[in-house]
Amino acid sequence: MKGKNLLAGLLLCLSSGVFAQDFPAVQQLAQRRVPWLAKSLVLKRIPAENGKDQFEIVTPGKQVQISASSPSAAAAGLNWYLKYYCHRSMSHMGDNLSPVAPLPVVKAPVRINTMYDYRYALNYCTISYTMSYYNWKDWEHELDWMALNGVNVMLATMGTEAVWQHTLERLGYSGEEARRFVAGPGFTAWWLMGNLEGWGGPVTQQMIDQQTALEKQILARMSGLGIAPVMQGFYGMIPVNLKEKMPIKVVEQGKWAGGFQRPDFLIPGDSNFTRIAGIYYEELKKLYGSNIHFFAGDPFHEGGISKGVDVSAAARAIQQTMQQHFPGSTWVLQGWQANPSGALLAGLDKSKVLVQELFGENTANWETRKGYEGTPFIWCSVNNFGEKLGLYGKLQRFADETFRAAHSPYSSLFKGTGIMPEGIHNNPVIYDLILELAWHADKVEVKDWIKSYVRYRYGSDHPQLQAAWQGLVATAYSSFPQYQEGPNESVFCARPTLKDVPVSTWGTRKRNYDTKAFADAVATFLKAAPAMKNNTTYEIDAIDFQRQVNANRGEEIYAEMVAAFERKDLAVFKQTSARFLALMQQQDLLLSGNKHFRLDTWVNAAQNLGQTPAEKKLLVRNAKTQIAYWGPDNPDTDLHEYANKEWGGLMRSYYLPRWKMYIAALMDQLEGKNTPMPAFFQWEKQWTEQ
Repeated sequence: MKGKNLLAGLLLCLSSGVFAQDFPAVQQLAQRRVPWLAKSLVLKRIPAENGKDQFEIVTPGKQVQISASSPSAAAAGLNWYLKYYCHRSMSHMGDNLSPVAPLPVVKAPVRINTMYDYRYALNYCTISYTMSYYNWKDWEHELDWMALNGVNVMLATMGTEAVWQHTLERLGYSGEEARRFVAGPGFTAWWLMGNLEGWGGPVTQQMIDQQTALEKQILARMSGLGIAPVMQGFYGMIPVNLKEKMPIKVVEQGKWAGGFQRPDFLIPGDSNFTRIAGIYYEELKKLYGSNIHFFAGDPFHEGGISKGVDVSAAARAIQQTMQQHFPGSTWVLQGWQANPSGALLAGLDKSKVLVQELFGENTANWETRKGYEGTPFIWCSVNNFGEKLGLYGKLQRFADETFRAAHSPYSSLFKGTGIMPEGIHNNPVIYDLILELAWHADKVEVKDWIKSYVRYRYGSDHPQLQAAWQGLVATAYSSFPQYQEGPNESVFCARPTLKDVPVSTWGTRKRNYDTKAFADAVATFLKAAPAMKNNTTYEIDAIDFQRQVNANRGEEIYAEMVAAFERKDLAVFKQTSARFLALMQQQDLLLSGNKHFRLDTWVNAAQNLGQTPAEKKLLVRNAKTQIAYWGPDNPDTDLHEYANKEWGGLMRSYYLPRWKMYIAALMDQLEGKNTPMPAFFQWEKQWTEQ
């Protein structure tokens, strides 16, 4: 009987196309996402070409055979076949993966290779703005998308809470004291970057254990898919109160944006640094193993204080300690603002460093700094700050700059491309393009590339979709020369004011494109609706595009409303303010129709991660605080609205009531009443605690 069962199992494996496969994790990915293709998929390993990844696609008989040099390349090859032959794709904003039959034939073998070592993903901020409340199902989708898009190095700092807890307990902290150092899940990113400590906490032991277990699942899946994790290194960050427990030499780091107290910087080079770093790396290995080859962590991030520190010597000590515990590992540094300083790089073995040109949509530090003073680097784009909604992306610049770096005097230092959005649930076209650029030897012309994107995004070559996207590339996605930090913000989300100021401190409400031409492109897109019924990705984009049209229109009505108030024209002010509020209500109704644009999607994810009523309350407060006043508990914080969202539910429960209060007070003033302006901060804080 056993023999019959074994034979039946072997026949089943053969018929399903999964017998003796190379890259089993990629085969399993196909079974999860495209089971209609998985049964015909054959994966084979081939050598790399000159040490660089490659894949080949052929379709012998009824099979789809992908030969590749690594699991990452195999997944990228699978995605290439899906996108360019099946017209199917995954994204953070909807999947288009319905079955295709018969399977498309590749008439001649297609071989694609890359000139680069790395296809990188994730900003520290993405961990908090997008992934704070991910469960395993969310991470499975995320990692499948990463693999299909060829990512082979990804920031994976989830679960660092336990490393720090165990480290501090060995230094004399109680478990509760150690947990008070850890930030809440909505603010983990800025804790890891040394900007704050404890905000959004205190976290519970169960929450730490939950993230540890999740990180172990994530790392195991990444290993199978050929994605190397970038873990949190020890770079000198320690709790402010550690100096009260032991004699150590520190440089106090002062305050970060909004007034947060930063953790201290432990001066490298003495025995305490070596001891504490050693404990940290020992605890990291106990939890997550020794198969770690990349570490992140930036001393003096965003204005940290280095006065009195020999920065070169400190950097050398940080790297040497890293190498002592993880020989041959690479220190990944953010090329952001003045980071990494020339002095810091001067102290390093640059062969074991990788700098991220973080803000490539606006900067070319790789060029002005002569290849970061001779340091390997990758070209990346932030593109989105705070995961604000807004259509934005300098698509042609992405293609131009990567091509330019590859053909520059620093080409030998240029190691790849990467996506580093602060939030990734937006603008799927950006992430597809940047990661695909690693597989193109020739410069990409976006107006041509976008035609294929339309086909695989919607599974359709409808002429109105194609025409609309040419209009979008020429407007919201144009490579205008002006400096801009993230998408254009919506005045609907602003803390009410009559002043022409950004919604968030470093944002912009200025539109650097022709809004009429953009509206025309969206109108063309919406004309395709009768032919696109039940098309998920079309529906999501239609909502997003119309949301942007409404937000642009809101700016015009707002300007009319302000002008009426300044003229003291009560009748016109009543009329324009009524139109403004009505448009906000329309925006809320539009956005409430899809889970990608709703407050309850975010809040429910936070609540569902909690195991007790107290945890649920803490997690929801994290979620709501982040998208409202952010922190700290300071009415003048310059971080308020930094992560503003045009979301259904948030519009009607937060932004609309706030504007109504303000407009009512202005109306009273025009009518001669002595009405004070609303106390917004207290109202906002109360909303986060509801």
